[in-house]
Amino acid sequence: QVQLVESGGGLVQAGGSLRLSCAASGKTSSINAMGWYRQAPGKQRELVAVIRNGGSTNYADSVKGRFTISRDNAKNTVYLQMNSLKPEDTAVYYCNARIVTFLYERDDWGQGTQVTVSS
Repeated sequence: QVQLVESGGGLVQAGGSLRLSCAASGKTSSINAMGWYRQAPGKQRELVAVIRNGGSTNYADSVKGRFTISRDNAKNTVYLQMNSLKPEDTAVYYCNARIVTFLYERDDWGQGTQVTVSS
């Protein structure tokens, strides 16, 4: 199993920046991709950004040009740099690891970190 620990959330004014970090431990060799999801009150959890082992990335349209996902493989850590934050970015942000083995595929999740953007 993979354990994920997020950090870096908080309160910021609109237009500001935050950087989220997610450190993975455990069976990290089975991680195929890592990403960030978010869930706002009353809404479904949605993909924010993902980075695969080969380095390719995908972003939600709502964050393109403002957020950047990156990964430090030596530290088993993924980052989400969030710039030009908007009130609609307010949500709990969850780190995700996509686990792929010969026997199964599954998603592991962090505990979530709150991001609040004030107007």
